[in-house]
Amino acid sequence: MALLFSLILAICTGPGLLGPLSRVRLVGGDHRCEGRVEVQRASEWGTVCDDGWDENDAAVVCRELGCGAVKKAISGTAFGPLTQEDQKIFVQEFQCNGMEESLSQCEREDFFDCSHKEDAGAVCGFPENVRLVDGPKRCQGRVEVKHQGQWGTVCKASWSFAATKVVCRQLGCGRALLTRKCCNKATQGQGPIWLRKASCSGKESSLEECPAGVWERSNCTHDEDMWVECEDPFELQLVGGDGRCAGRLEVLHKGQWGTVCDDGWGEAADRVVCRQLGCGPPLSPPAKFRRRFGPGAGRIWLDDVACSGKERSLEECPHRFWGRHNCNHAEDVAVVCAE
Repeated sequence: MALLFSLILAICTGPGLLGPLSRVRLVGGDHRCEGRVEVQRASEWGTVCDDGWDENDAAVVCRELGCGAVKKAISGTAFGPLTQEDQKIFVQEFQCNGMEESLSQCEREDFFDCSHKEDAGAVCGFPENVRLVDGPKRCQGRVEVKHQGQWGTVCKASWSFAATKVVCRQLGCGRALLTRKCCNKATQGQGPIWLRKASCSGKESSLEECPAGVWERSNCTHDEDMWVECEDPFELQLVGGDGRCAGRLEVLHKGQWGTVCDDGWGEAADRVVCRQLGCGPPLSPPAKFRRRFGPGAGRIWLDDVACSGKERSLEECPHRFWGRHNCNHAEDVAVVCAE
């Protein structure tokens, strides 16, 4: 009997009954280093069940993707929707010790009983290869990139506003505001000046994803260093409820929390908020229930928010300019998500 059990265990772990896994990716997050875990078998991508999923497993994903240290192992629907409606679940459970170089080296059980409400996910620390320095805030400053282990500035001849949008997104800041030639003597860079023509579309998650040539030293001077300014990071919260996944919606702008007007608000916007907060799907209760969270006070920051439901952040939904509205606090948005 013991021999039979060992044979069954050997079959159910290791390479797996359904063949080898060739690649892994994270999908549905704000950048390539967070999201729902998907593994590739042949030419098809499938998800991973969260049975036994922990930071040891997530650490291997982060390492395999070159995404730095693991921050969190995630379970559930935080990073929906699925890549395909009928997407398969390939793996029931990974059993990593956290030291493997790739998921393919971990023991695993192939899928037998799971739903997409139990998809595994991971949040990794994005590798630091770009930064803004010497600015008044962390989302403003002189652009520096890391190449061959050495930080250097970027020449204006190789820069564009589209590249600025990518940097703001990569650093977790808000929208790109401006890019200009830097700097006065106090904020000029030192050391190498890197030149690389980056043909960014502005939609990439990181500079690494922009089609470009190789980094090389340039003949520019530090008078031509690039300066970038982004909005502060876009943060939101639900307040007045019993937990973090239900309450009156508030967004942070210019260091001040304010509410959102319900003009044009719908279930698609609810989905974006629930996803961004890492909660479950929206429950969409009636207006009477939402009013229990009470009106806000102070600023009303957003109005006429028009989400499709596919956005990864409320920031990506079209809306009026910050602070422009025709509302009062009786129209404050409230959102209720599953935990």
